[in-house]
Amino acid sequence: MNYTEFTDAVLISLVKQRDRQAFAEIYDRYAMLIYYRINLMIRDEDTTKDLVQDLFTSIWSKSDMIREDANLGGYLYIASKNRVLKLIQKGKTKSDYLNELGRYSLHINYDTVEGIDERELMLLITQEIAKLPPKMREVFQLSRIEDLSHKEIAEKLGISEGTVRKQVQYALRILKEKLAHHSAYSLLFVLLFRSY
Repeated sequence: MNYTEFTDAVLISLVKQRDRQAFAEIYDRYAMLIYYRINLMIRDEDTTKDLVQDLFTSIWSKSDMIREDANLGGYLYIASKNRVLKLIQKGKTKSDYLNELGRYSLHINYDTVEGIDERELMLLITQEIAKLPPKMREVFQLSRIEDLSHKEIAEKLGISEGTVRKQVQYALRILKEKLAHHSAYSLLFVLLFRSY
């Protein structure tokens, strides 16, 4: 069997039957994406890895609680949000990100995520970033993908922090306009395009 060709619903059904290959395929499809989103919020790689591990362990051990017709991407968004919220309640995250998480919580709910196709969104975002002017794209990727500060980017590229800030703002404006027609664009910005 080629598990990569199975729909999420089929994989969930197989996981309920304790099929480890189906579980491995779900992990391959979603783990890095969930890791990226959690780390954007809490900025702690070790804690993020722990949360992702806990999330997928839970999927395996409590698979009977997942509906076979559930939107798996949406389910994982909700589950990851809940884990971060619990972390905050325990006072184990940086307070700088509480505001961002508040926006995340506001936009993420089952109604919002029901129509989300995780891979479609990532492809859409990647395509639009690739269309940015070269210098702007480089600054944006250093800021959002590599998570460098404006100062670090300025030093790396030999430009001013003000230029970095403007390039990031322009990139966000362009991407917002390009993605505004997408039903989940506000979710995209909460998760991927934090502003500062």
